[in-house]
Amino acid sequence: MYGPLGLRRNSLLLGFPPPEWYTVCEVMTNMETKDVLRELRTARGLSQEELAGRLHVTRQAVSRWETGETTPNPETLKLLSKLFQVSINTLLGSPQQLLCQCCGMPLDDASLSREADGSFNEEYCKWCYVDGEFAYSTLEELTEFLVAHMSNAHWPAEQVRAFCTAQLPKLRHWQRPERGTGGACPPPSPSPGSR
Repeated sequence: MYGPLGLRRNSLLLGFPPPEWYTVCEVMTNMETKDVLRELRTARGLSQEELAGRLHVTRQAVSRWETGETTPNPETLKLLSKLFQVSINTLLGSPQQLLCQCCGMPLDDASLSREADGSFNEEYCKWCYVDGEFAYSTLEELTEFLVAHMSNAHWPAEQVRAFCTAQLPKLRHWQRPERGTGGACPPPSPSPGSR
């Protein structure tokens, strides 16, 4: 019951406990970029020379990142993100708590949506933005889904609806002018660091 339409995803909107397993994102939280890069590289059994070869940089560049002397540039962060299958936010030590800008769910690497090229989209969860398309075309559609799946004996449907009605319009996806035209919003803006 934890799939795309499962209760777990939507209950996270309310700040329920995180999953029982630890994702790379959770383990890397509050680490410095230099430590994250070293940990990811060594966990995959790569030498600095091997990582440098895959990224088309020098071994000295990798060494400088891992000592904290420098930080990879945005283009290199995108390559590292793709290589290690973690978000740029994770590579930077998770400096910000990401929230889906459609449903409000806290995001980690396991729940981030992806673009058609496989890169992470750090603005939406994988259930609200799928293969370049939004799953919910209207705020009302999302609200009804959340009411049906989140209400229970302790949180009646009318309270869930009131909460969603008050909180969801504050998210960027629902503040876009295109939303008022009755259609789905345009694709999300590029992820942080992908500009």
